This record gives sequence, C-alpha cells and structure tokens, in this order.
Amino acid sequence: QVQFVESGGGLVLPGVSLRLSCAASGLTLVGYAIAWFRQAPGQEREGVSYIGRSGSTTYYADYVKGRFTVSRDNAKNMVYLQMNSLKPEDTAVYYCAATRSILFGSRWSQQRWYAYWGQGTQVAVSS
Repeated sequence: QVQFVESGGGLVLPGVSLRLSCAASGLTLVGYAIAWFRQAPGQEREGVSYIGRSGSTTYYADYVKGRFTVSRDNAKNMVYLQMNSLKPEDTAVYYCAATRSILFGSRWSQQRWYAYWGQGTQVAVSS
C-alpha cells in the first residue's frame, strides 16, 4: 500500500524555522517527483515547491523563494522542506504529493498531475 506521511509541523513564532518531512512507503521514491502544496483556511491548495526524481531539478513558488529549500534522500524514501524566516502568511496545512510525470514550467504546481497525497501537517506561524 502506497503511503505518504508528513511530519514536522507546529506552532511557531514569525522568523523561526521548521523542517517538514515526507516519508514514503509502498513504493520506490526514486521513481517519483515530489511536490509540496499547502492550503490555508478558506483558500485553495497551492503549490509550494517541487523536486525532481534525482533532486537536481527544483521549483519554488515566488512567495517562498529564497526562504524554503526542498531536498530528498532517495535511499531513505524521504523528502524534506526546510522553511526559514517563516511568516504568518505561511500558516497552512502542508501536503506532499508524488507524480511519475516529468513536469516542466508551471505544470509542477498543478494538482492534477499528482497521484499520491499525504494527509498533511499543520504549520501555524503566529506571535
């Protein structure tokens, strides 16, 4: 059974860092590109970051560029999202999602390409 489990969320002050983890099971992660999405209350889910199968290709949404870094460890079947300089507007449920497709340009942020999704981890940034 394919499963993705996110962890590492929490309630933090503005300006601090968090590292989210996405653990995959039931498949070999190297065959999948992974994206992080987030959904804030009352808003649509939006793309945050993408990492290709080998880790050499990454994309970021403009609103996290320079603050967030995505990485992966295929040997451990793990993907990470390092989030620095967190802002209140980063408050959302964060999801990891997997696709076997090779995505270019803005397609990485389109949810329809992703076959597998985790249940999400809550990140709240507040003073």
